[in-house]
Amino acid sequence: MVRSASPLPRLTIPVLLGATLVVAGLGVGPTPAQADEIEDSLVAALDAYRAGDTSVAKEELDFAAQLLSQMKAEGLSSFLPAAQPGWTREDGETQALGTGLMGSGLSANATYRRDGDTVDIQFLADNPMVTAMAGMFTNPSAMGAMGTVKRIGRQKVVVSQDGELQALVNNRIMVQISGSAPVEDKEAYFEAIDIRGLQDF
Repeated sequence: MVRSASPLPRLTIPVLLGATLVVAGLGVGPTPAQADEIEDSLVAALDAYRAGDTSVAKEELDFAAQLLSQMKAEGLSSFLPAAQPGWTREDGETQALGTGLMGSGLSANATYRRDGDTVDIQFLADNPMVTAMAGMFTNPSAMGAMGTVKRIGRQKVVVSQDGELQALVNNRIMVQISGSAPVEDKEAYFEAIDIRGLQDF
């Protein structure tokens, strides 16, 4: 006896949205404009799935997941501190990274200027390179080889010979502060970062 193919399981927009949120690792809601674009992709994925076109369905779901990841990257940028008095802030590009040279994950950065001095702050989250470096930040000898180890607030920070600050928050978010400004200015900017908020991000 020949069995007929099992019908495709019934998928709905809430089910697709829930699955896509899990894939993107997102815990915040989209803005109305973003929701429209995300919902359009989910509807297209559902239509393609029901038509048996799993390739297009996956493509649309991947696009929705990318939009959701970009939303989370924008959330990461909200932890960049405001400019200190007398400084200006220029926001860099906020990205949900793909699988290129830098690997996957999220990034956000900003440049702060005062006269001829600059401070560059970059966050890199959920990235394989950051994961690989986590062991160094839990090894006192390795941290000592990277530079001078100190605490700013309750966070351990490495200050390199070039005056660059590096810290690993919650073993998954790298904070890097560089630029031409004196190290005291960089430390002041580090103090202005909401580290507790980053830990919960």
